[in-house]
Amino acid sequence: MLLHLLPLSCARPRPEAAARFRSSRPSSCADGGQWVRAWGRGTRRRAMRGRTDVEPETPRRGRRGGSGDDDGHDPHGAGSGGAALLETVRRLLLAREEADAKGGDEEEEVDEQGRFPKRWAIVFLCFSAFLLCNMDRVNMSIAILPMSAEYGWNPQTVGLIQSSFFWGYLLTQIAGGIWADTVGGKTVLGFGVVWWSIATALTPIAAKLGLPFLLVVRAFMGIGEGVAMPAMNNILSKWVPVSERSRSLALVYSGMYLGSVTGLAFSPLLIHKYGWPSVFYTFGSLGAVWFATWATKAYSSPLEDPGISAAEKKLITSQSTAGEPVKTIPWKLILSKPPVWALIVSHFCHNWGTFILLTWMPTYYNQVLKFDLMESGLLCVLPWFTMAVSANVGGWIADTLVSRGVSVTTVRKIMQSIGFLGPAFFLTQLSHVNSPAMAVLCMACSQGTDAFSQSGLYSNHQDIGPRYAGVLLGLSNTAGVLAGVFGTAATGYILQHGSWDNVFEVSVVLYLVGTLVWNVFSTGEKILD
Repeated sequence: MLLHLLPLSCARPRPEAAARFRSSRPSSCADGGQWVRAWGRGTRRRAMRGRTDVEPETPRRGRRGGSGDDDGHDPHGAGSGGAALLETVRRLLLAREEADAKGGDEEEEVDEQGRFPKRWAIVFLCFSAFLLCNMDRVNMSIAILPMSAEYGWNPQTVGLIQSSFFWGYLLTQIAGGIWADTVGGKTVLGFGVVWWSIATALTPIAAKLGLPFLLVVRAFMGIGEGVAMPAMNNILSKWVPVSERSRSLALVYSGMYLGSVTGLAFSPLLIHKYGWPSVFYTFGSLGAVWFATWATKAYSSPLEDPGISAAEKKLITSQSTAGEPVKTIPWKLILSKPPVWALIVSHFCHNWGTFILLTWMPTYYNQVLKFDLMESGLLCVLPWFTMAVSANVGGWIADTLVSRGVSVTTVRKIMQSIGFLGPAFFLTQLSHVNSPAMAVLCMACSQGTDAFSQSGLYSNHQDIGPRYAGVLLGLSNTAGVLAGVFGTAATGYILQHGSWDNVFEVSVVLYLVGTLVWNVFSTGEKILD
């Protein structure tokens, strides 16, 4: 910086000389240290804005009286005030260098021009996309009840309809990840939202045409939603610094949970007043509103955004580990890593229980707890609302632990263990409760602890291979989708030949398997360049 310009005479003075100086210097000199500190802050602000004018700013207020930090003097008895001022400058610059070396130049939530950080605007747009994603996904779990009554579908047919979504969802996981990592997440996520919104709006028409048409439209909807998670993962790996990773991902995934809350809360109201087709027409039209904003405001990375401030771009790129877009995917290298397989297996175990609850919860409330359609939809809101809150609490805890020196590996293992063992415990309790209120509470606690997974396995893709974040999530979520396909269909079969206790027992076993695999093989270290 400017240290080479300071004279050697700025060494710390003798105590007796400092005392003489403090007793004789004018009050204006007493404010010298504060003035220089303000000058340093003003200079740094201008430097970050790319300006070359570095005239000092006048401080808003200064300290009165002497300070131990300003007790310098000229060893020859002259220019004592100048020596004190230079000593203050030297200490200020040293402190600034140390702070910069430790990453102390992180910006506040509102940058120096008073604007909301662009990276968090991108996070909120992704949040809103995932809100729509689950609104459009869960509406069928409510509408299926009057649709089954109208068309005479048995439980196996219902299971087939529910699982048909995952046929398309499965197809675009890896493809969506490759597409996002090569062309950028903005295009891919925008395509996905438009595609699934159109499919949602076409659902009532397809149902009237017949079961095969409905299965195709639901599969098409899955194709659109299948690219969303890989595309989002690619975008955030480029936009969000490592120090904000858990919080940003938790916020985006809480959009899914709040989408479930919104869909489950409003679907019964729309069905009651306008009939079940109104749910699909209303929710499907919201995608057009989102896309209009996304197309004009979002970019795949901060390097492509002409409107981002220089300070925020510097902050993001200084902590980024994503690198340039990939041209080829090193499949052999990726599949040779045990932590990748830990992600795949754990994602399967996690999603088996999650998707069963997502698709079958209203039926459980209706058939077992004897709630009517309106009550089933409203009570289904509680677990998803709990997940939205828990995900953000877990994200804050995870980032706090990392900032305090706990290794990323340890944090990921702690958070995912909660995400596995919590649901396993509370699903076990469902077999022993007789009160509907206690059953709802157990379901809410199960989903609430499940949400800690957002700071566990769902954050781990960016930890171990940020350049391949989209592909890695597509790969592991393919296993998760297979769990959804088989789990949702198997639940219909189990219910026709067994009981809900059997459904929950299978989920608990898989949660325990996932806990073991995750804690033995996962890591928070970067293993793919």
